[in-house]
Amino acid sequence: MIIVKLGGSIISDKNKPFSFNESVVKQIAEEIAAFYPAKKFLLVHGGGSFGHPLAKKYKIREGLKKENMSGVSKIHQAMLELNKKIIEIFLDTGLPAFSISSSSIFIIKNGQIVDGWTRVIEESIARDFIPVLFGDVAIAKDKGIDILSGDQIISYLAGKLKPEKVIFLMDVDGIYDKNPKIHEDARLIEEINEKISLRQEAAGIDVTGGVRNKIDEALKIPCPVYFINGMVRGNLTKAIKGERVGTRKL
Repeated sequence: MIIVKLGGSIISDKNKPFSFNESVVKQIAEEIAAFYPAKKFLLVHGGGSFGHPLAKKYKIREGLKKENMSGVSKIHQAMLELNKKIIEIFLDTGLPAFSISSSSIFIIKNGQIVDGWTRVIEESIARDFIPVLFGDVAIAKDKGIDILSGDQIISYLAGKLKPEKVIFLMDVDGIYDKNPKIHEDARLIEEINEKISLRQEAAGIDVTGGVRNKIDEALKIPCPVYFINGMVRGNLTKAIKGERVGTRKL
């Protein structure tokens, strides 16, 4: 089984609220379809311009307050809307994508999953469905409510489900020593490990920690991890085949 993360930066423009990159998602679905059902897949997508602006507006990272309770529901509904758009494209491509609401099966504390019910995911995969989870607001033991990022979901599920590999789809060619959108001399790092040190600047609105968080979570994953440009057709195919592309954690 392969876990694929559809980053918010490729499925939407994080700086344009409620934008959706339909053509990119269709391309991803088509590349996965070339390997299904011989290979099993689990998908997790980010919040992009559906989740992040609202999370910032309602100050979700500050925890649950009486004045932001309606905002919690609005964020969840926005994520369901984004999830529906992705599911529909996969279904149109002939893939049995099956939505599973992350906030219904995970409880978090300090931004990490401390309790999760994964049986429904395992049973779905066993029946050849492609579960599609997503970053969302979630019940938190410390703050009442908090943001559960797709990256945290992936590292947790990788530990439980033991996938063949994990592939992060981004809007750049991999992990760089500094932000390639700001620095022309940014250097692509082909392999990462615990010693990696990055200078990190924000690129767009992100309430979940950005690239640094992705690396931290990737280092917890007990299988090969790829960071690739998901907007370039063929990159996902290469990663699924195990070919050299983007940045890898072996």
